[in-house]
Amino acid sequence: MIVRPEAASDAAAIRAVIDQAFEGHPHSDGSESDIVERLRTTGRLSLSLVAEVDDQLVGHIAFSRVTWDGAGDWYGLGPIAVSPASQARGVGKALIDAGLGRLRAADAAGCVVFGDPDYYGRFGFRTDERLVYEGAPAGYFMALAFGPVEGCGAVRYDPAFG
Repeated sequence: MIVRPEAASDAAAIRAVIDQAFEGHPHSDGSESDIVERLRTTGRLSLSLVAEVDDQLVGHIAFSRVTWDGAGDWYGLGPIAVSPASQARGVGKALIDAGLGRLRAADAAGCVVFGDPDYYGRFGFRTDERLVYEGAPAGYFMALAFGPVEGCGAVRYDPAFG
């Protein structure tokens, strides 16, 4: 498996993987590929990585800046998508590890995610009362700080998320 930054020529394959991964998912409204496209076209897709197996794109992860009343550059993870045929083979883990590593190397302050606590907890994400995401079920909004956390408040995702 190769994890690399997206190239301009990957856009259609990224959309296809995202649409396949979220099709029929009970927590999806079908807007995930549109979110990535809006972030990309507005120049606010901070980090976009793809996973390839045998020269075929099988996964994608997006990171974009979030804002809140704390200090430092914080990012939101998501959406992340892995083609159904490649799920449960370590593709998602490889994408998350690579993305978090790049954020750390860029001196980001931390990353937030809205998702399954059992899954994202494996990467060090934890709930933190200082960071709040309105309407999130208890435990499903988590943060991973790369250093001390200063401040508290509501986290706001990019308008591309709707």
